[in-house]
Amino acid sequence: MRTYDCKPTLNDTQVLEFCKNGFLMLDGVVPDAVNRRMLDYIEAHPTSEPTDILLEDWFVQNVITPPAVAGAVRALLGPNFALPNLMSNHRVQCPQPAQQWHRDGGSQHSPRLNYLQVFYLPQECTLESGPTELLPGSHFIYSTARHMAHYGQLRGTYYAAASAGSVFLTVYSVWHRRSASTTTGLRNLLKYNYWRTTAPARNWIEEPGFNAKAADYRMEKPVMREQFQDCYDSAEMYFWLCGQTESFHLMGGQGWPIPASTWLDGVYGYPGEPTSLRD
Repeated sequence: MRTYDCKPTLNDTQVLEFCKNGFLMLDGVVPDAVNRRMLDYIEAHPTSEPTDILLEDWFVQNVITPPAVAGAVRALLGPNFALPNLMSNHRVQCPQPAQQWHRDGGSQHSPRLNYLQVFYLPQECTLESGPTELLPGSHFIYSTARHMAHYGQLRGTYYAAASAGSVFLTVYSVWHRRSASTTTGLRNLLKYNYWRTTAPARNWIEEPGFNAKAADYRMEKPVMREQFQDCYDSAEMYFWLCGQTESFHLMGGQGWPIPASTWLDGVYGYPGEPTSLRD
């Protein structure tokens, strides 16, 4: 197992946003010269699993472990995270119709974050190129593949159109698909995983003034879940990442973490406080 450590680059708000949405885009973080070298490598190795690229120091240093990428991974997976050991390339000839919605094999429905699924764009990906389409918050929505395949266009999706050298981190179980492309030419998309090796703790930049009790755990609409379930789900994942899963519980009703700005005596039900009642 190859591991890596560095300083984290995400703060509390950014980690919570990742918990809510299930992904984070890092736009243009890989240098153009490296992107061009990667495209040359792909042309010389036109395979769906170019795993040997992980043995190339120039690739590891500039794509797998540059500060902008590794710092975000470090914040989410903790110290000494394990580096990828398998590389895939979703290489398609455009134009193509949209894929069916899916979550990749091996997905688990849980607030735990023990690994990240990551995508690297060695070339610019426009809306016409068929970028990856993701459904924010869907890492909390369980569905079997045969049921997801029936869905067409969904409201509130995010298109990962970005400049060359962009990397986006995702929760492995997030719903996604390749969107329809109208342009011509080859589209390359590298996919790989990072892995946790240590127990979760608050391993990111502690943000001055951030208050987990008063934080906004809501997602932007549409939420695709029962009312306030988005708050419950993102709060549970955030607490798990803080290493406080044992203390996490929900009182229900109008208690924490549902949004409000006019509490008379403060919010009830925050984990660990005297007003918190356990089942």
